[in-house]
Amino acid sequence: MKKNNDNQIRKTSMGARASQRLGNTVVYVILAIVTVVWLFPFFGILLESFRVETRMQVSYLWPQQYGFDNYIRLFTETDFLIWFRNTGIMGVATAFFQTFFILSMSYTLSRLRFKGRKTLMNLMLILGMFPGFLTMILIYKVFADAGLTLNMAPVGLVIVYCASSGMGYYVSKGFFDTIPTTLDEAARVDGATRWDVFRKVIMPLSKPIIIYTILMGFMAPWGDFMLASYIIHENSQGMNVAVGMYEWLSKTNLNTHYTMFCAAGVVVAIPVTTVFLCLQKYYVEGVTGGAVKG
Repeated sequence: MKKNNDNQIRKTSMGARASQRLGNTVVYVILAIVTVVWLFPFFGILLESFRVETRMQVSYLWPQQYGFDNYIRLFTETDFLIWFRNTGIMGVATAFFQTFFILSMSYTLSRLRFKGRKTLMNLMLILGMFPGFLTMILIYKVFADAGLTLNMAPVGLVIVYCASSGMGYYVSKGFFDTIPTTLDEAARVDGATRWDVFRKVIMPLSKPIIIYTILMGFMAPWGDFMLASYIIHENSQGMNVAVGMYEWLSKTNLNTHYTMFCAAGVVVAIPVTTVFLCLQKYYVEGVTGGAVKG
């Protein structure tokens, strides 16, 4: 009787393992298919960037002639390096200032209790629901009067990106809420100021959320088109990569600049992808840590 029970348990265990392996195999196959579908456009852009023929519409997918002509033209015949430099400077500046503003606001709302705190949080939440382009006319008027358009557009865009960044406190505040307040109290007993607590106690424990905030701030200028095109106003010296590359998609330039556009897309993706891959561990930790408490 005991032997029959052992055999039955063994069969049940083997069946469970087989079922688990089958389920894992199905999941892996589905993930592989989704990955191929998701990466196919990027692979196609990479192939197009090496295609010598510049026409957009061709009857083949795999390039018949390879070459670096598009990359050579990109760096020698266009203002792409200026656009890339402008975007890189905006990305670094935005990442620095946004991180400082967001983390300062988040720490204040997480640790301090003052009159109107809840009202301020709710007000920022409501204001964040309105699309940013509603203020574009006013922003352009103010920046035009201050000389922050055209060539000086990168400076104006950094101001716009950072001015209201404190309203994006939600994830960072949630992360700070998970850090025990007893650490703050202990530091205050030892004579530390609020700034000392923030800089010497909280920041060393907040590496994931700091890197998450830096990454979000760095990536924002690379894809901004609507506001940037409005402030830059077709001035090549002040363009970022999104606005500059869009000029190549007009009807007059499409057949002569399409493959160069693909090459520029590959070059633009390199810094953002590299930074994200290097910091994705902290990105995930920052998002999940900030989602624990609100």
